[in-house]
Formats: sequence, structure tokens, C-alpha cells
Amino acid sequence: MADLTPRPGKQVSEPMPRPCKQVSGLLRLTTAGSVDDGKSTLVGRLLHDTQSILADQLAAVDRATRARGGSQLDLALFTDGLRAEREQGITIDVAYRYFATPTRKFILADCPGHVQYTRNTVTGASTAELAVVLVDARNGVVEQTRRHLAVMAFLRVPHVVLAVNKMDLVGFAEPTFRGIESQFTAAASALGMPEMVSVPISALHGDNVVTRSESTPWYHGPTLLEHLETVPIGREAVAEPMRFPVQLVLRPRTADYPDYRGLAGQVASGVLERGDEVVALPSGARSTVTGIDTPDGPVLQAAAGQSVTVLLGDEIDAGRGEVLARPEQTPRVVTELDADLCWLSEQPLRPGARVLIKHGTRTVGAIVAALTGRLDLDTLRHREPPAMLQLNEIGGAHIRLAGLLAVDSYASNRHTGGFLVIDTANGNTLAAGLVTAA
Repeated sequence: MADLTPRPGKQVSEPMPRPCKQVSGLLRLTTAGSVDDGKSTLVGRLLHDTQSILADQLAAVDRATRARGGSQLDLALFTDGLRAEREQGITIDVAYRYFATPTRKFILADCPGHVQYTRNTVTGASTAELAVVLVDARNGVVEQTRRHLAVMAFLRVPHVVLAVNKMDLVGFAEPTFRGIESQFTAAASALGMPEMVSVPISALHGDNVVTRSESTPWYHGPTLLEHLETVPIGREAVAEPMRFPVQLVLRPRTADYPDYRGLAGQVASGVLERGDEVVALPSGARSTVTGIDTPDGPVLQAAAGQSVTVLLGDEIDAGRGEVLARPEQTPRVVTELDADLCWLSEQPLRPGARVLIKHGTRTVGAIVAALTGRLDLDTLRHREPPAMLQLNEIGGAHIRLAGLLAVDSYASNRHTGGFLVIDTANGNTLAAGLVTAA
């Protein structure tokens, strides 16, 4: 996290605080699709055509391509970083790629397509605001496409793009594209997902990825990059109730700041303003926001995604693990909850397991009292309670907590309705959890 310690001369009242711009120039996205649908090639194309690849990387990939006997630059090599991935020609782990255009910055999670790596897809999609689901134009919508759509629906990813890839192999035929678009839209509608955007592309040759293709005169929509640059982002988080998990308490104790006490953290959702009355949960202490500091000086407000230091008018006991909220829009303080868990460990989960729950900046002990069902990713419905939850499976659980947690349901607040399940013995992450009821 950025250094939030107040800088000399930057008091709350001097100089006059300024409105804080909403952080909306960063899009987190993820890719999904079946094996060999061309995800790595698409990511490589985006990196290459946005000039986000260093000269030495480009030279190295060119050498590797020639060593394999290829005559055209193998774009997939820009993303298949693990040796096992390069040897198998598949993606087996989530890889995060960073690129930018003059309009927007991007963090892209490149996820594997194999069924056995469903947990990786969940990991990549958990923080994404947009998902690009690839479909091979020759194969159309397949079972794994529906599975990935179900994961996006389950995690409530706000925006989904259908990228019908390898259009060059079907002669850029519009009927083929429209048929796949119809299948995909029907599957998405059945899962209750929002409207889709569909783009016919050839990642290998660059058609409609960054530049518009002359081979699709019948397509009048945006290129993939144009859509990524213009899709609305950050609005949902700003519109949600304000949540500010406290990460640490800053007390410089210097001659310039003898009485300074600030609560540092990142606004998880909503907008925090100077003058707001807030309540710290789970303690329940109340106070008023007297200032909001940033490394660049004080501001009048801070929106979701911004790291700031909050000054309060009262010396309340609100340290790491507390959540600041407005009194009229508080999360629920609970000692037990129902949740859906995506199990990430090879060791199965059985009822009675003792774990740690990490929610925001707070960690408490817990017992998984019962498993309440197993999620069918084809229908998004729970089946009968299983005896255990195994790797890559998603299931419902009732959890009893050893301490208090201030939580929202994932359906109402994606940013504060999620948590991690951690192994008490070694600190490994066992599952990603979504609060369904508290």
C-alpha cells in the first residue's frame, strides 16, 4: 500500500481540501474459454498491438518461434511463462498481464481452460469487472463455455464479452458468428447474466482485436480493445454503501504531528466524505470524519478503490479489522454465516473442520459446521449436501465464527461479501468464500 503518513504542512485545514477524483482508469479483466480457443494468443495480440512488450521480450519470442520452425511470430509465447506451459502448449496457471493505452490501464488475468483448473478461473474472475469468453468459431458453444459462463454468473462479473475467435478458419462467415452469438446469449440469459457484447475476431491475424478488420464488413460494432477502453467501470462499487476496512493506525508522534491519529486503509465500496458520521464495526463506536489525507494532501472525499487515511473527531477504539460504515447503511455483525465455498485444496473439506476466516483486514477462527449442498455449474443450483467438498468443487456451507465479523452478502456487495478460508496449521488458502446469508 502507498505511504499514507501525512506529509509536513499537509494539515486537514491547510491547504483547503480538494475533491478527490474517482479511480476509474483501471480495468481488471479476465479471459476464459476452452482449451485451444486461443486465449494466450489473444492476450499476446493485445500486448503486441498496444506496444506493451519490451524489445528484448519481442526478440526472445522471435528466436523461440524460429527455433520451433515457425514463420509467423508465436504470440502465445508472450504469456505462456511457465516451462510446463510452453512444453504442453496450454495455460495451467493464472498469469497477470499489465498493459495500457492512452485511454485506460488494464490488469488482465489469463486463466486456464481445462476443467481441472476451475479453481484458477475462479481466482482470476473474483476481482474482474469484465470477462472475455473465447469461443472457437469452428466448435461453437461447448460444455466448458457454459461452465465458464456459470462461474462468471456465480461471481457476478458485471460485464461479459463473447469473442468468437478463429473467424479466419470459417471464412469470416457472418451466419457462423450469428449462430454462436445466439447460442451464447441463450446460455447467458438462462444464468441471469446482463446483456452481452459479441465481437468476431482472429487473434492470430489481429482482426477486430485492436484494429478493425476489412474481412468483416457486416460487423459494425467496436473492436475488442475499443470496447475495453469504453466499457463503464467502477460505477457499481461507488454506488454501493460505504465500507472502509481499517488496515492500520498511523501515529507518527513527531513534533509536527504530536496528536495525529489516522486510520489507514482502502475504501472498499461507496464514497467517504469529510463530515460523514460513521460507525466502527464490530465494536459499534461512533464518530465523525474530520479529515481524509492522501500522500498528495487532504481531500474532501474518497471513492471505492482509493487508499487514504481517515481522521476522526473522537478517540474511539477502531484499529485493524474494524470496518467504518454509515450508521444508516451498516453491514451485519455476525457470529455465524452461510456461504458458498470454492474449494482450492487437494485435501477435501469435511464438516467439523477448524479453519481461519479472513474477511477484509480481519481474521477469526471458525468451524465449518455443515455442508449444505454442492453447486451444479451447469444449472447454478445446489444438489444434495455432499459428505465432503473436493478440489475445484463449489458448495454451500454453514460456518460458526469464534469472533465477530461485519459482513455483507455477496449479492448486495461484491467487495465486502467475499472472504478466504485459511488453513490453521500452515496458513495456506483453502477456499474462496461468498457470503450468502448472515
